[in-house]
Amino acid sequence: MMTDSVSQTIITRLAWAVVTIVNFVACQLFALLMAVWFRIYLHPSKTSPFIRHVVATLLGFYLALFCFGWYSLHFLVQSGLSYSVMVFAGLENMHKYCFIVTLGYLILCQITRVYVFDYGMYSADFTGPMMVITQKITSMAFEIHDGKNNRMPSLLEYLSYNCNFMGILAGPTCSYNDYKAFIEGTCYQPRHQENANGKENGKYKQTEPSPKNDVISKLCTCAISLAIYLSLYKLLPVERSIDDDFVNSTPFHLQVVYLYLAMLALRPKYYFVWTLADAINNAAGFGFNGYNKDGSPRWDLISNLRILDIEFATSFKLFLDNWNIQTALWLKRVCYERCPINPTAATFLLSAMWHGVYPGYYLTFLTGIGMTMAARAVRHNIRPYFLVSDSYKGIYDVITWAWTQVAISYTVAPFVLLAVGPSLKFYRSWYFGLHLLCLLVVLALPVKSKRRQAKEQQDDLQKDNQTDHNSTDNNCNQKEKTT
Repeated sequence: MMTDSVSQTIITRLAWAVVTIVNFVACQLFALLMAVWFRIYLHPSKTSPFIRHVVATLLGFYLALFCFGWYSLHFLVQSGLSYSVMVFAGLENMHKYCFIVTLGYLILCQITRVYVFDYGMYSADFTGPMMVITQKITSMAFEIHDGKNNRMPSLLEYLSYNCNFMGILAGPTCSYNDYKAFIEGTCYQPRHQENANGKENGKYKQTEPSPKNDVISKLCTCAISLAIYLSLYKLLPVERSIDDDFVNSTPFHLQVVYLYLAMLALRPKYYFVWTLADAINNAAGFGFNGYNKDGSPRWDLISNLRILDIEFATSFKLFLDNWNIQTALWLKRVCYERCPINPTAATFLLSAMWHGVYPGYYLTFLTGIGMTMAARAVRHNIRPYFLVSDSYKGIYDVITWAWTQVAISYTVAPFVLLAVGPSLKFYRSWYFGLHLLCLLVVLALPVKSKRRQAKEQQDDLQKDNQTDHNSTDNNCNQKEKTT
C-alpha cells in the first residue's frame, strides 16, 4: 500500500496538472479574443507596424507569465542568447552557431525539467513554448544565411516574431517573412480569382478576405476533438498494452486492434491544441494563403495538420507529411536538405533531440528510421504492380492503410510510454516483430536514395543534352561539307 506522503504527492501533482491544463485553455481562449480585437482595432490600416509589434509581444509575455510563472524567463534568455549570436557572429557561420546555442539551451532546460524537477509529468512544461521558439530562431537564422531576408530584424521585431501572443503557447512555427508581411499588412496582395475550371476570370480581389468562416470551422473541430478525447482517453490507455494480464489473456490480433484504438483515442488531444492555435492566428489575420479555384480564401498557411489525410494515410510518409506539418517543414529546411550523409537518419535524430530527453522519444524516432526505409522500399518495388487497374490500386490502398496505422501505433508507443522499461516491455511483447520485418524488407528490396536518384536523373539529362548537341554539330558539319 502507498504511504500517506506518496499519496499526497500524487494528489498534489494531479491537482497541479489540472490547474496547468485549465490555465492553458483559458489563456488560449483569451488569446482568441485578443486576436479578434487585434485584427479589428490594430489593423495595419489603422496603426503602425511598431505598435502591432509592441502589443503582440507584451500580450505574449503576459500569457507566458500567467501560464508558466518565472519559468517563462527562459524564453527571454533563449531568445537573448540567440540574438546575440546572430548580431556578433559572421554571416557565413551565424546559422550554425545560432542552431547550436538555441538547441543546446533547449536541451539543457529539458534535462533540468525532466530529471531534476518532475519526471514523467507534463504539468508546467515550460519547454513546450521553447521548442517552438527554437524552430523560429533557427528558421530565421537560416533564412538570413540563405539570403531570404534582406536585413537583420530589430530586437523588437525579433521578440515579436518569437513571443507574440498568437503562438507563444502552442505555435505553430512560421517563416519570419510571412510574419513580417502579416504585421505590415502586405500579406493580402491583389490576386486573380479563378473560376471552377481553374482559369483566371480577369477580376481582382478588392477586399481583404475574412477568416471568420475558417475560424468558426476550426473551433468546431476543436470542440469535437476535445469531446472525443475526454470521452475515450481513460477508456483506452496505452499503458494497458503492456499490462501482463492483458498481454497473457488477449489474442495477439486483438492486442493489435487495441493498440490502434488507443492511439486513435490519443490523437484528438493534438488535434484540439494545434487546431485552436491555428484558429487564433487566423482570427488575428495571420495564415492567409491565397484563394481556391472557386475564389474562396485559403487560411492554411501555417496549419499544422490535416486530420482526414492523417487518419486515411496509406503510407508512413503520408502520415508524417500531414502530422505536425510546420515541424516537418522546419526539419526539412534545417536538416534534411543540408545533411550530406544519410539525411533521413539525421532528421529523425534531430527530431528526437528537439522533442526532449525521455528515452521513449529516441526509441520512437530510431524505429521511425527503419519504418521509413522499409515503406520507401515497398513503395518503389511493389506499388507499381498494383497500378495496372483501379481495383488493384484499391486493394493496395486498403492493405497499406491498415499497415500504416499499425506501423505508426507500434512506432509511437514508446513516445507515449516515455521510459525505457515500459517501452522495451512493449516491443518484447511484440517480439520486436516490426523491427525485424523492416530489416528484412530493406535487405530484400533495396531502394536508391532520393539524392542518388536525382543525381542519376541529372546525369542522364546531361547525357541527353550532350547527345543532342553532338547530333546538331554533326548535322552542321554535313551541311558545310555539302556546301
